[in-house]
Amino acid sequence: MEKRVGADRAREVLREDYRPFWAAIALGRSSGDAAVEAGVSPSVGVRWFRRAGGMPPTHLSRSSKPPSERYLSFAEREEIAILRAQGHGVRAIARQLGRPPCTISRELRRNVARRHGAPEYRATTAQWHADRSARRPKLAKLAINPALQDYVQDRLAGMIAKPDGLPLVGPKVVWKGRRAVHRQNRRWATAWSPEQISRRLRLDFPEDETMRISHEAIYQALYVQGRGALRRELTACLRTGRALRMPRARARKGRSFIPSEIMISQRPAEAADRAVPGHWEGDLIMGLGSSAIGTLVERTTRFTILLHLPRMTGQEQDARVKNGPALAGHGAEAVRDAITRAIFAMPEQLRRSLTWDQGAELAQHARLKIDAGMQVYFCDPHSPWQRGTNENTNGLLRQYFPKGTDLSMHDADDLEAVALA
Repeated sequence: MEKRVGADRAREVLREDYRPFWAAIALGRSSGDAAVEAGVSPSVGVRWFRRAGGMPPTHLSRSSKPPSERYLSFAEREEIAILRAQGHGVRAIARQLGRPPCTISRELRRNVARRHGAPEYRATTAQWHADRSARRPKLAKLAINPALQDYVQDRLAGMIAKPDGLPLVGPKVVWKGRRAVHRQNRRWATAWSPEQISRRLRLDFPEDETMRISHEAIYQALYVQGRGALRRELTACLRTGRALRMPRARARKGRSFIPSEIMISQRPAEAADRAVPGHWEGDLIMGLGSSAIGTLVERTTRFTILLHLPRMTGQEQDARVKNGPALAGHGAEAVRDAITRAIFAMPEQLRRSLTWDQGAELAQHARLKIDAGMQVYFCDPHSPWQRGTNENTNGLLRQYFPKGTDLSMHDADDLEAVALA
């Protein structure tokens, strides 16, 4: 008995970890980040994601789902019952509730009361039907209908038969691509897509309601093993060739190295009115082959400093080390060191602040603040006019450093001569 209680407790703890994990996945997090938010290791999160086929497990309770307007509420069902009793049609009810007509039509068809002769729509009965249909887990159609399962599997595998019953062998397509090797195993020359199979069922079995399945149910049976007993190797027949459900777009990671306390809105007013010297604006001008030159412009005097950012040794021959310095010469470490050398030679009263765009080359701004002794601020995204002095100077510098040229050919003496011109 104690063993059963312990197992139930462990299962409940696992569900509590599952809920925040899949909620984070729904918000666009990666499996590793979602695992950290759920309090488990990234490797566990990756294993959960792959085991579930990229889809939330169906055994999670309804409370784990976020509130969604996809489903009709009990209040809406009460209003449908009242409007239906008043003689309103499907489209009139849909306009009243702000729902698609197909939603109202499906609700009236599925959840009516049929016990007393003619179908009658009651809100309480409809809610009971909806709650019963939403219970999880429940057996998938493909798991309880062998005829439907065989029909789907044959068409996924491309096993098309002639009118006389003999199988029709389609052409063999040889994949010659180099980038995606897994595509060479695809069998999509004669295979049907899940949506084609779903729609064809209505034509082949017009009177048999048991031979119906949505394309999403077929995808789930392929991605989540045990949902529908479809062979996992049939995923090679899908046109994407994926064995996991991949979100269309995940949320892009923000610039985590830029806290709100150092945005340009927090910059002192003396920097905006140019009354006090010592406030700088900076950026990179880019050239051919990822070559770059750093530019610093003082807002009051327009004094300009050009930063020499030579390529690191071995850029053309050696591959970049993961999490190592950028070989192009304008990585975070190289830019930080170049700014520190240039600014530290200035008097302290001329080292008040530096305003930069949101480029990753200034990711080490905290270290720069300590080394150079000046506060760093960042512009808002896609707002170059907030560094207008620097943008104007960069345009003038293009006379000496045209676009499309290799900027690494200029040494430090060349840059100093241009800055003093």
